[in-house]
Amino acid sequence: MGYRAAGRMLAMSLFALAPLCTKPALAQDALSVMSFGGAYQEAQRKALFEPYATATRIKVSEQEYGGEIAKIKAMIESGNTTVDVVDVDAPTLLQGCDEGIFEKINWSAVGPKADWISGTTSDCGVGTIVYATTLAYDGARLTNGPTTIKDLFDTQKYPGKRGLWKNPATNLEFALLADGVPPSEVYKTLATPQGVNRAFAKLDTIKGSIVWWEAGAQAPQLLASGEVVMTTAWNGRVYNANKEGKDFRIVWDNQILDSNFWVIPKGAKNSAASLAFIKYAVEPKVLAGLTKYIPYGPVRKSSAEFVAPKDAKNLPTSPENLTASLTLDNAFWADNGDELRKRFTTWLAQ
Repeated sequence: MGYRAAGRMLAMSLFALAPLCTKPALAQDALSVMSFGGAYQEAQRKALFEPYATATRIKVSEQEYGGEIAKIKAMIESGNTTVDVVDVDAPTLLQGCDEGIFEKINWSAVGPKADWISGTTSDCGVGTIVYATTLAYDGARLTNGPTTIKDLFDTQKYPGKRGLWKNPATNLEFALLADGVPPSEVYKTLATPQGVNRAFAKLDTIKGSIVWWEAGAQAPQLLASGEVVMTTAWNGRVYNANKEGKDFRIVWDNQILDSNFWVIPKGAKNSAASLAFIKYAVEPKVLAGLTKYIPYGPVRKSSAEFVAPKDAKNLPTSPENLTASLTLDNAFWADNGDELRKRFTTWLAQ
């Protein structure tokens, strides 16, 4: 056989073998993930990003944002989607799904929806963590602190200022819950003019005692300074303050639950790789692992057995903390938020 013939034979052989040497369709060297930064993303790094990179040899390139959907939309509209997976809150999920900027999720490749806590699955998002807005107080200042959401409104039993998030969401729900509306009836009540009036009337009873906070870090600061006797707060912020030596206590009664979701933005360069990452991220043991670093509850019921007892007591989703909870209805706020925010702004100015 001549050199040319032999060369042709070798080239044909290498060509035939080439498909066997390439990476599978979903493989890639790096995956870009965008989340909310701070203690939350640090926990994700330890419990998820680094173990995923070790297990798959795919580097996780991290980005941070403040949750603004405009940043996601601008990237997609430019025709250059540089992020493969994004962690979004529930309102962003709803808006993004409606506007078609997130890919549909192939749930058969992720896991059984029945294993997810109610309200944490979507056609274009996979629930990842559950957090809560709760009532909190300083155990070092109050030996007999509040035990129910009704105590937030009892200025005779607990005189002093109370901190509230400067937002109608959660405050109107807390007001109705404290006024005796069962959790299952809150949004049905709030959907009526009479129910809205009832909620604002309840808030009127403490209006002169309210100190408003706007950023999550402010709530524990108000407690630490003694400016308020109690405050609504995000449970993760209370946990972080206690890690730094505080003795803040959470009142789990009528906590208001909310959740985050993993989504794949339209135009992601490798949606199969994005979905493979999400599947890994929501494995029961991986979800449970996050609770070692931050007190956000796993969205999957099957994760509970993998959560250490010392971590379980700090989670909104622990059975003993879920006895009288309410899940924030983000669809209700999407439909009614503009009107209620206008009413809230007017009420603040009165």
